[in-house]
Amino acid sequence: MIQSFTDKASPEQGPPRLKLLRDAMISADLDGWLVPRADVHQGEYVAPGDERLAWLTGFTGSAGFAAVTAQQAGVFVDGRYRTQVRAQTDADAFQPIDWPEVKLADWARSALPDGGRLGFDPWLHTHKEIADLTATLKGSGISPVPHANLIDSIWQDRPAPPTGAITAYPDDLAGKTSADKRADLAEALREVGHRAAILTLPDSIAWLLNIRGNDIPRNPIPHAFAVLHDDARVDLYMHPAKLDSLPENCITNGVTAHPDTGFPAALTLQLSPARVDPASIPLAIVTALQEADVKPAFADDPCILPKACKTGAEISATREAHLRDGAALCEFLTWFDAQAPGTITEIDVVTKLEQCRHATGKLLDISFETIAGSGPNGALPHYRVSEASNRTLIAGDLLVLDGGGQYLDGTTDITRTLPVGDVGAEQRAAFTRVLQGMIAISRLRFPQGIAGRDIDAIARYPLWLADQDYAHGTGHGVGVYMCVHEGPQRISRASEVALHPGMIVSNEPGYYREGHFGIRIENLLVVQPATALPGGNSADSAARKLAFETLNYVPVDRRLIQRDMLGAPEISWLDAYHADCHAKIAPRLAPDAADWLARATQPI
Repeated sequence: MIQSFTDKASPEQGPPRLKLLRDAMISADLDGWLVPRADVHQGEYVAPGDERLAWLTGFTGSAGFAAVTAQQAGVFVDGRYRTQVRAQTDADAFQPIDWPEVKLADWARSALPDGGRLGFDPWLHTHKEIADLTATLKGSGISPVPHANLIDSIWQDRPAPPTGAITAYPDDLAGKTSADKRADLAEALREVGHRAAILTLPDSIAWLLNIRGNDIPRNPIPHAFAVLHDDARVDLYMHPAKLDSLPENCITNGVTAHPDTGFPAALTLQLSPARVDPASIPLAIVTALQEADVKPAFADDPCILPKACKTGAEISATREAHLRDGAALCEFLTWFDAQAPGTITEIDVVTKLEQCRHATGKLLDISFETIAGSGPNGALPHYRVSEASNRTLIAGDLLVLDGGGQYLDGTTDITRTLPVGDVGAEQRAAFTRVLQGMIAISRLRFPQGIAGRDIDAIARYPLWLADQDYAHGTGHGVGVYMCVHEGPQRISRASEVALHPGMIVSNEPGYYREGHFGIRIENLLVVQPATALPGGNSADSAARKLAFETLNYVPVDRRLIQRDMLGAPEISWLDAYHADCHAKIAPRLAPDAADWLARATQPI
């Protein structure tokens, strides 16, 4: 069993650890201290030794940060985690802060009205983050002060850095060799006059070198730094224990591996200008370059966009991974529908689903901790069942089931909401609105240049008509045997990145009634050139349009659909989708599951 059900939150440890931090602040002559979720690589996912926010506060969500002064300690979280943070932290010690509605600078001005020294670890905060904070604190008397990490100084049993082995990723699945990728990016550097690019994001480095790692749970990426030079050479820096496991293709043809202890000194030897991404580069790196008279050139990580735009080989591979995963989920759903209300728990659900994925013989890991939230637990968008929270599924519940697998040929992610016995009219109406939003995104055709923010409202419109909404984005980017959350693309009101062919995004509107139930329906989509339509302006016009190809093929539960709320185009789309589910998945199933699928995909 990959997933553990041990409760990771330790709210009772918060107050004594907070006192230790405040004592360290006094010793360092600091009036405040910032505790981010991030690590030195600025990725979303961190190793156990980098879970400083969870260690201090008890909050285990994948996004957020804390700000601590002598009198206050705020934990800043977005809408996905506002219920979770209250459950996982000591209310007397930590105050949940609604972020981004409440800005850190505004909170700091209130917490430090007379000004003060606000300490932070420059390896854990980006150049842009600190520049923006400094600007917004202007005139307050509050000065951000870089300092050695105070949490590390008081965390006595902090886990050691990960040293997972590095493996080669097959060129035929990647669709492009590392040498070709490096040559293309080096040419792009030369075109803008950049002598090198400093890379800190593990998934960028894994993509560039066609390697994978084992340093982060659920994400096959290695902890490393790299410098890509304008002649396509790469200097790779990682923990010495991992150097011996480097595959031969990673240490030939212009790639030189070094212990990561040499990375800070190497920064001082770069030629100017050196490209750094202000959104992901730690401030410490920018400072080191500037102190060595190496001019930083602020621009996007050169790997970000080409990594997001999947090759034809990657898309073909991930199609197969999703069909395999879809068959595993249908085998699970066959089992699930045979269980009487009151006889299984959330842990039973997670365990059985993982067993079905293991039965494919191809599962390398789950792509994130499976979410199986029943009844009120389903109202927590990122709920993780533990032995303490485990709940029996009872009649009338809705179950939000969100999970995925890591396969060599793809990373999967899918959510289905399932009824336990008969559910009420309110739940069915809300489910149907969420379904309408999901269908609207799936059917969308849009001009090139459209960003995620331009289409996010389309998924929300049916809910808005009922004064309902959800406090998360509609979709995130997804990798191919990489991170299940991948940028820069998103379907979100905050995303200004244009959608390009080859990008994979999730389509997952939802609705959550706190304390009662949750609903979410999710498929993954690939951005593709749109085909011309009869009566359209011209073939040339169609060539400038984009559309979505669906990757997941698992039925939407027809028992939760209020048919009279759907329009004819929505019914047509759903019936066609279910016909495709049957055609693509049925040949992969055992006889009993094939019978279940035939019933589940009948026209509505």
